[in-house]
Amino acid sequence: MRFAIAGIGLVGQRHAEAIVQVPDVCLCAIVDPSDAGKAAAQRLDVPWYDDLPSMIHSEQPDGIILSTPTKLHVEQGDACLAAGIPVLVEKPLADDLKAATIFVEQAEKADVALLVGHHRRHNPLIRKAYEYIQNGKIGAVRAVQATCWFYKPDVYFDVAPWRKQKGAGPISVNLVHDIDLMRHLCGEITSVQAQAAPSLRGYENEDVAAALLTFENGAIGTISVSDSIVAPWSWEMTAHEYPIYPTTSQSAYQIGGSHGALSIPDLTLWTHEEKRDWWTPISATSVLRDTSDPLINQMAHFAAVVRGDEAPLVSGREGLRSLAVVDAIQKSAKSGELVRLGDGHTENDPTNAVGRATNMKETKAKIAN
Repeated sequence: MRFAIAGIGLVGQRHAEAIVQVPDVCLCAIVDPSDAGKAAAQRLDVPWYDDLPSMIHSEQPDGIILSTPTKLHVEQGDACLAAGIPVLVEKPLADDLKAATIFVEQAEKADVALLVGHHRRHNPLIRKAYEYIQNGKIGAVRAVQATCWFYKPDVYFDVAPWRKQKGAGPISVNLVHDIDLMRHLCGEITSVQAQAAPSLRGYENEDVAAALLTFENGAIGTISVSDSIVAPWSWEMTAHEYPIYPTTSQSAYQIGGSHGALSIPDLTLWTHEEKRDWWTPISATSVLRDTSDPLINQMAHFAAVVRGDEAPLVSGREGLRSLAVVDAIQKSAKSGELVRLGDGHTENDPTNAVGRATNMKETKAKIAN
């Protein structure tokens, strides 16, 4: 099976490494107009192209991985769909919710597989956490707390100036991963209230934000993100997932239930030994799970989807739902208003259109009536 990669930056290189590890799959081409992209193709001994249509015409790959800047995802994804080629799009799905919605609908209409690169769902520790929560090990989920704090060096932004632009801040670039896991583990999010602060480095985007989340099952969540805070509490520094990041013994998520609590990614289950009572001893149990590279798992899954052996774990529609929550956080942070998310069938639902900001006074008036 022949896969091509468009965009051979940090993430694209990891995808190339993952392809090598998947049986019966090979890298057939690189699409990247930069000199670094051409050099990477030479190093990997595959054909190089400076534009996607030319590569599609010449190579006709079985699948394409898009790890290009977010603003290019829809345009390039449409080219893949038009050729009938399954595509794995790096998160976030797009930089515009309405365009992303049309993109997903076109993929569904064309019956061409569209996957979104929320690779953390392919991590065995997330699979185990999902299993524990679904099996009632912590009872009914009542609260969720997620922290995503780290410090990106200036060079991270200098080598890719688009990262300094509006819409490329940590809400869209980083928080979408955490939101996807919150949805996956705890259920759909129905409303958000958020705040954000402008970048201290003078970039167009934010560098810190926080949101209050309401879940469909009645749980309440809090989540905060920053790419300008020195701290150990982020997925990258706690999951031991990617060797480039130093590791700590901390956790990034806490999920509290009526019968117990689970910290992630260290997978510690907290329960009272005798009865549910804060005056009785509480014990910590380390949950055992397998270990494997989620990016390799994701690539193997993509190959299985292309062969028709599996259904997408993170479909375009799933990626759209997570993007809708991130979009709602952006809107709420800008307006200071509560933003509600619907069921996908109303014109006000962010997964169907552009969302709706509800003024708090309007909300109180509706409750009073």
